[in-house]
Amino acid sequence: MRDIPRWVTAGFALAVVWIFVAETPGTPRAVVANLVIGLALSLPVTYVFRALFPGRSDLSRTTAVVPAVARYVGTFVYELLTANVEVAKRVLAPSMPLDPGVVVIPLRVESDAAVTVIANSITLTPGTLTMDYDGDANALHVHAVDAADLESLVDPVRRWERYALVIFDEDADPDAPAPAPSRLEVNDDE
Repeated sequence: MRDIPRWVTAGFALAVVWIFVAETPGTPRAVVANLVIGLALSLPVTYVFRALFPGRSDLSRTTAVVPAVARYVGTFVYELLTANVEVAKRVLAPSMPLDPGVVVIPLRVESDAAVTVIANSITLTPGTLTMDYDGDANALHVHAVDAADLESLVDPVRRWERYALVIFDEDADPDAPAPAPSRLEVNDDE
């Protein structure tokens, strides 16, 4: 049995989310108990809505997906913390130079889910906001409080994208070079 219905996989994913939503204490017994409760709640729901989860999940991909998800979450948390510190510094020292701007970041991921996860990760990181997605160019338009250093702005997005390529089983090579970002020039006269 190498694959299972996708609604079962979705039920397990929701059960894991339940562990966090229920504010489970960190003891193994509490985690297992809330996992069982989460499964009891989520599996019937995903079964009823199984039409939303067509196909089957390939369990052999788990060995690649779980580490990629862990790396994505770890990278996101790190970027979230460092961005909070950076924004706090700017609030406490208003004399720090700002160079706000809009950056166009071409993506290698193509699925709606992968683009949405990356766009939301950018928006959740203080100091940046995903403004738009250009489907024709497969690029995100990102506003940054400080867009002077494109490389430091785009580096976390590229790391997230590398992991998202694995997580969402995209065709692009995670190690291939990514398209270069560009700064969108805004006409201040209008």
